[in-house]
Amino acid sequence: MAIMNFGGVDENVVTREEFPLEKAREILKNETIAVIGYGVQGPGQSMNLRDNGFNVIVGQRKNSKTWDKAVADGWVPGETLFEIEEACQRGTIIEYLLSDAAQIEVWPKVKKHLTAGKTLYFSHGFAITYKDRTGIVPPADIDVVLVAPKGSGTSLRRMFLQGRGLNSSYAVFQDATGHATEKVLALGIGVGSGYLFETTFKREVYSDLTGERGTLMGAIQGIFAAQYDTLRAHGHSPSEAFNETIEELTQSLMPLVAENGMDWMYANCSTTAQRGALDWWKRFRDATKPVFEELYDEVAKGNEAQRSIDTNSKEGYRDGLNQELKEMRESEMWQAGVTVRKLRPENN
Repeated sequence: MAIMNFGGVDENVVTREEFPLEKAREILKNETIAVIGYGVQGPGQSMNLRDNGFNVIVGQRKNSKTWDKAVADGWVPGETLFEIEEACQRGTIIEYLLSDAAQIEVWPKVKKHLTAGKTLYFSHGFAITYKDRTGIVPPADIDVVLVAPKGSGTSLRRMFLQGRGLNSSYAVFQDATGHATEKVLALGIGVGSGYLFETTFKREVYSDLTGERGTLMGAIQGIFAAQYDTLRAHGHSPSEAFNETIEELTQSLMPLVAENGMDWMYANCSTTAQRGALDWWKRFRDATKPVFEELYDEVAKGNEAQRSIDTNSKEGYRDGLNQELKEMRESEMWQAGVTVRKLRPENN
């Protein structure tokens, strides 16, 4: 474990150089990793672990689309693919990767197979942090750990296949065996993390819920829509509005930010763009800061968690979700995006 300085603050970081894959395999050589759930994180994590040489099985509901997807990905029924309870019984490490709502529903079946010395693994701090609301309280004689890749399972898998790694946070909530830390680091390396930084279950879920509702998804879509609608209202074409709002950002500028930082990107833009960005960014910060403070407060109080639990457990939730996504998908802005993406050089 190395101490790295981030903007003047020291943090614990684990890299693949100091914790190589061979060490991870040695630590987990006698473990059977049961990945429960094959939705968002399950496919990427399980396939990366399998390709990295770990003993992995998958637990999923039979006769479901995700069961069929697991079979298509090479998991063999009765050998490496089982019903959820059988996988939990066979596994010594249970990767609990169902959705937050499904974790609540399935928990009684999983809990009875969490015998002494096993490890319960999460990729989200939700269930444990809000245990008074979820009812998920692990037995005292097991290890409880977390590895949270900072991106989707799809990105985790794609970057793994490219020989890259997606950064992840890690945490130990309960160390019953005395080996929880080495196991969670081995698992973090095994699933394909680029590097691992230390956190807690609470900090992970607070930052994650804020980020998803904020700059990662909620706020960025809101800002996109506001700028696009403003340009359209003033007579700009859909193509021009989309290119100036989204295409230039995602295809040209954000890769530069990812490589070298926002200051470098500013320094390598036109002087007119530099001046405008420097004059306006603090106004956007000041305008949105109260919204972020309100958002964080709602997360810390557990209100956002409760809204998720209540909404996601409603009958017909999936139909309502699909309708909301359909409305976004069929909006002029994102329909313009479909055409713009088709016109990219790599698609012609």
